[in-house]
Amino acid sequence: MKQVYSQVSPVVPKPFVKWAGGKRQLIPILNENLPENFGTYYEPFIGGGALLFHILTDRNDQKCSISDLNSDLVLAYTTIRNRIDDLILSLKNHEKNYHKDSKSYYYSVRESNPRSEIEKTSRLLFLNRTCFNGLYRVNSKGKFNVPLGRYSNPNIVNEDNLRSVSNILQTTQVSIKCRDFEAVLRDVKKGDLVYFDPPYQPVSNTANFTSYTNKDFTDKDLERLADLCNRLDSKGCKVLLSNSDSKQVSDIFSEKPWKVNRIQANRSINSNSKKRTGHFELLIKNY
Repeated sequence: MKQVYSQVSPVVPKPFVKWAGGKRQLIPILNENLPENFGTYYEPFIGGGALLFHILTDRNDQKCSISDLNSDLVLAYTTIRNRIDDLILSLKNHEKNYHKDSKSYYYSVRESNPRSEIEKTSRLLFLNRTCFNGLYRVNSKGKFNVPLGRYSNPNIVNEDNLRSVSNILQTTQVSIKCRDFEAVLRDVKKGDLVYFDPPYQPVSNTANFTSYTNKDFTDKDLERLADLCNRLDSKGCKVLLSNSDSKQVSDIFSEKPWKVNRIQANRSINSNSKKRTGHFELLIKNY
C-alpha cells in the first residue's frame, strides 16, 4: 500500500546516495546549460539523481523518466517513493547495531543478501553511508566489496532528506525503470530532453572506474552511446551529455551538431583529498 507523506517537507531533496561522478557540485553549470523549453526529461544513467532533484524542485509539473541498469539503485528509488516509513525504521535498526560494534556489524551486513525490498534498499543505503569514501563498487560477481570507512558518527538514517525525496517522487510525474540506456529511444519524442551521465571513459590507467554494476562500461558501450545520441538528434530531441575530458570522447563528438564545452569539476570520492580538485570534464550538447 502506498504511504503518502502529506506534510510539505522543508528540506530541498538532494541525492540520497553518494555516487562516483555525482553532479551536485555542477548543478549551477548544468542548470545554465539546460534548454529553456523541453518536453519530458529523460535520464538513463540516474546515479544519485542530483540534476533530477534540481529539475523537480525548480519545475514541479515537469514530466520525468529515469532509469539505470543497476537494479539495486532502481529499487532504492521505488522503495523510497512507496515505503518510506518502513525503510526509515530499518535504517534506524542498522544505526543502532552499527554503534554497538561498527566493524563486525558492517562486514556482516556487507556479506548479507537480504530478500525483501526494504532490507535490500536499507542495506545499500547503510553501506553507502559507512563504507570507505562512500564509494559504490561491485566486483565481477556483482558483490559489493568496499571496506569499512573511518567515520566517528556517520549520518546513516538522514530522515529529513529521505522523506523529502519520497515526497517529491510521489507528488511529481516521475517514471522509474530498470533498463539499458538504449531503451530510451523507444519512448522519446521530438522536443524531449535526454541527459546522459554514463560511467566516464578513463583519462589514465588509474582512473578506470566503471564498476557500478558487474558489467563494465566499455569502449563499445561508448560507441553505442554516441550512435544513440546521433539517432536522438535526428528525432529532434535535445541531448546533453557529461563525460571525462578525454580525447576519445571529444573526437567522437567533434562534428556538428555537437558543441563540446570543457568545464571544471571536483571529485568528491578520490581517496587522496589533494587529487579531488583541478579536474576538467566535458559537457556536450546539440542545441
